[in-house]
Amino acid sequence: MAKLDYGDLERRMSGAISALKHEFTGLRTGRASASMLDKITVSAYGSPMPINQVATVSVPEPRMISVQVWDRTMLQATEKAIRESNLGLNPVVDGMMLRLPIPELNEERRLELVKVAHKFAEQAKIAARHVRRDGMDSIKKLEKAGDMSEDDSRVASDKVQKMTDDIIGEVDTVLAKKEQEIKQV
Repeated sequence: MAKLDYGDLERRMSGAISALKHEFTGLRTGRASASMLDKITVSAYGSPMPINQVATVSVPEPRMISVQVWDRTMLQATEKAIRESNLGLNPVVDGMMLRLPIPELNEERRLELVKVAHKFAEQAKIAARHVRRDGMDSIKKLEKAGDMSEDDSRVASDKVQKMTDDIIGEVDTVLAKKEQEIKQV
């Protein structure tokens, strides 16, 4: 007799939360964070490489990020990648190091970032709903094949819906926390 794998559905829904939290690390708030540069790729030795494979990224003070480039020939490419990253950062070259002062966010930029955060949250909700749909399809197939009674089908559907509602609630909680962090002056 086939069964519905709730563990798999829950793991996939939790993946939406993990992806959302990862996306949020790249959103700039007023504070410096080394993870802000995670998505930046540098054209190094003829191929794109993550910035952390050509330099050491650190946060020496709350409003400053320093990028220590390992190879002098990579300094300009790293500077260019940071400038073109749309993070609004302006690197200052200091020997083999790039200093990135984190500018104060203005109200307009904060509202833009909140919109981006909402977009990421909506993508996470959509991902959770896709997993719910897969679960509901599996339930229907099991019921049609005679491996699940109508009552068990209803109970399973309710359980899958509850899992989805919980994940969407968690997405809203994570979004509210990030929104507050962005709006904080």
